[in-house]
Amino acid sequence: MCIDRAFNAELALVWDAFTKQEMLDLWWAPKPYLSKTAKMDFKVGGRRFYAMANADGVEIGWHIQDYTSISPKTNFKFLSIFADKDENPFPPGSNWDLNFSEDAGKTMVSITIYNDSLERMEKMIQMGFKEGFTATLNELETLLSNYNK
Repeated sequence: MCIDRAFNAELALVWDAFTKQEMLDLWWAPKPYLSKTAKMDFKVGGRRFYAMANADGVEIGWHIQDYTSISPKTNFKFLSIFADKDENPFPPGSNWDLNFSEDAGKTMVSITIYNDSLERMEKMIQMGFKEGFTATLNELETLLSNYNK
């Protein structure tokens, strides 16, 4: 699955939005849901462990992002996998490859998501991933536009 999105913001700001906990929690969930990071260590071999929460702040699902590769301000990769509140993963997960580039003050983010099977990818699509992640990226666009005022 491939997702390309252009943002009217400088590369450094978009990179920070994807790699800094305090910014991620402001947009990494489609409304009315929230992202609540329990811990994050953005480095190769590091991990982000976070919950998706409802509008009342009640955790409804936990996720792990294990960082496998980082090239500052150009690319990073991670394994995304569901987990329980004690960080026990529920395989299989998806491998995410995020690429960043800038041209004339606009930043392009290209995300490729690899799954172990076509069946798993189809299940993600049926569960509404495309709509949910599009709404999530819309939250990022709103956040970035507030930084650019």
